[in-house]
Amino acid sequence: MAAKNKETVLVVDDVEMNRLILDSILSDDYDILQAQDGFEAIDILYNSVDLPGIVLLDIMMPDMNGFEVLDLIKSNQRTADIPVVFITAADVESTEMRGLRAGAVDYVSKPFNPDVVKARVDNHLELKRYRDNLEKAVDEKVLQMVRSKENMLETLATVIEYRNLESGQHVRRTCILSRKLVNRMLDIPAYARSLNEMHSDSMLKAVPIHDIGKIGVPDNILLKPGRLTPEEFDIIKTHTTIGSDIIDTLLLTDKGDEYLLHCRAIARHHHERFDGKGYPDGLTGEDIPLSARILSIVDVYDALANSRIYKPALPHDETVRIVREGAGTQFDPGIVKAFLDISDSFINVQLGDDARSGMAK
Repeated sequence: MAAKNKETVLVVDDVEMNRLILDSILSDDYDILQAQDGFEAIDILYNSVDLPGIVLLDIMMPDMNGFEVLDLIKSNQRTADIPVVFITAADVESTEMRGLRAGAVDYVSKPFNPDVVKARVDNHLELKRYRDNLEKAVDEKVLQMVRSKENMLETLATVIEYRNLESGQHVRRTCILSRKLVNRMLDIPAYARSLNEMHSDSMLKAVPIHDIGKIGVPDNILLKPGRLTPEEFDIIKTHTTIGSDIIDTLLLTDKGDEYLLHCRAIARHHHERFDGKGYPDGLTGEDIPLSARILSIVDVYDALANSRIYKPALPHDETVRIVREGAGTQFDPGIVKAFLDISDSFINVQLGDDARSGMAK
């Protein structure tokens, strides 16, 4: 059986004898790195592939003292969580509080007591392992909760599509088409920064939820094969507010959840129009969330290019023409331009090539 890899201790002291003593105390249990001053220590910490598990850091050193080294360790995201134990011959009481406030976890005094040095290194590394494992467990639990939430909403969205006799294909197609459009927009400076700031991958995960509010629309209206009356259309329009209300109930317990905020923006605003004549809030221009402006083009294209219970499918070229003519009135003209750049790639999605192969990149 292969020997278990030892954890690494970085010893920082300008006096070689002190480094050698600590090496002899700890080397049976740990791999020891040595630095003769603060500059060498920072070079090791900032540039090593594998970071040490703990740093034993002398306070009284020339050029850069231990407090300055500690400040650089804590100010770097990569090294900030490494426990630092001060080693010093100085009066501990006069420096202990300053060091602890700066982020040190402990002190060992010179001359060294081997048992004390071993115990403190062992204890702080054990605490670090426990903390790291706890953080990993929490991260995994949070990820499970996020995935569970996403799966729940996506499943509900698919159920709604089946109810609407779409067999879930509209959900899958809008996901693929939205990703194609976003990927094109990421190459356009006017949109790239906003998409990166809003984490476009998180936004794309929210696309399937856009029609979730249709769960509250009666079947006799949702499945009506003929033209809707004005009163019936008013009821259809409520799917936007019903959808945002559903998401709002989830946001009550997680107000800052990025994914849910994207879900809400898309569900409520994907029928807004650039000229302000849409619903439910009559937003105009860039007051409409970018995610909803993107989805509105994709949703209309897919609705036109595919047959529904109340209409036949239109040819691709005719659908593209309608979207083009809606630039500046129904749609954001900049996003329409991006759509036109890649509209030919939408044909395969309607034929099913991309839908069968999964989410197109």
